Amino acid sequence: MTHGSLRTLSSWFQQGSTTRKRTKARATQRTGTTSPNAAIDISAPFNVAMTFQKTEPETRAVAVFCGSSAGNSPAFKKAAESLGKAIVEANRSLVYGGGSAGIMGAVSNAVIEAGGSVTGVAPFAMVAAGGEVDQSKGVHKPHIQLKANGSDKVETIVVNSMHERKAEMAKRSCAFIALPGGYGTFEEVLEVICWSQVGIHSKPVIVLNIRNFYNPLRELIRNGIREGYILEKNERLVHFVEGPTDLAEHETFDWGKAAMEALDRWEGVAASHFYNWHLRKDGETEEDTLGAA
Repeated sequence: MTHGSLRTLSSWFQQGSTTRKRTKARATQRTGTTSPNAAIDISAPFNVAMTFQKTEPETRAVAVFCGSSAGNSPAFKKAAESLGKAIVEANRSLVYGGGSAGIMGAVSNAVIEAGGSVTGVAPFAMVAAGGEVDQSKGVHKPHIQLKANGSDKVETIVVNSMHERKAEMAKRSCAFIALPGGYGTFEEVLEVICWSQVGIHSKPVIVLNIRNFYNPLRELIRNGIREGYILEKNERLVHFVEGPTDLAEHETFDWGKAAMEALDRWEGVAASHFYNWHLRKDGETEEDTLGAA
């Protein structure tokens, strides 16, 4: 690509949508048709106002990211049960990864037992294999079945991929809460934080720091700030909920109540990277910005 082409491309990105529309109109008038090289009639890529002008569907559902293993401390399962109960008491429903093993199963069972509604989202490959693997034991555990106890309030959605799973969970929830987990949980938490940073959504991300499990994640974020990769204000894109100083008390601490209080107090941070996530490469627009996820 020549320097002239680079300058032209840079200029195009800096133009507003009105300018590009006029350019396209002039090209059409000269040729009588819109040539493949005429300016594309789309809205400004950096018009963040357009990105947020359409409100997200109202929902009180909360997406919970967590492991399919129980972990080594009883405090993790207790926290999951506490969270499930608190979700129902707050008149909210649960959206989660669809598994019945580990603390993933603990939080969903707690919601069902408290009379709440559960939506599980699972990739087909995991369903076909008999469920998600308990990483600590290397065995498959079945997903929640539609005919299980409390099935009138349980919905299972089967998608094709892990990416679809995350996007579907995000579309159906107004906030994200993280319990301990492994690589999958880490990736889910960091991705929804990233979506907040770039303006795909502006939903709360709350991490329950049970037994200081997420201390390394917080330090990783702060190191990113120190080294110039993350804006200082963007540390507030995620909120860490702390328990008692004495870790022995974490097993009886009301993590669910603390999580709901943090959710109610959430203030959020304006996106620091501005793009129009309604746009698609064919020139069309899509109402749901999560389609870009």
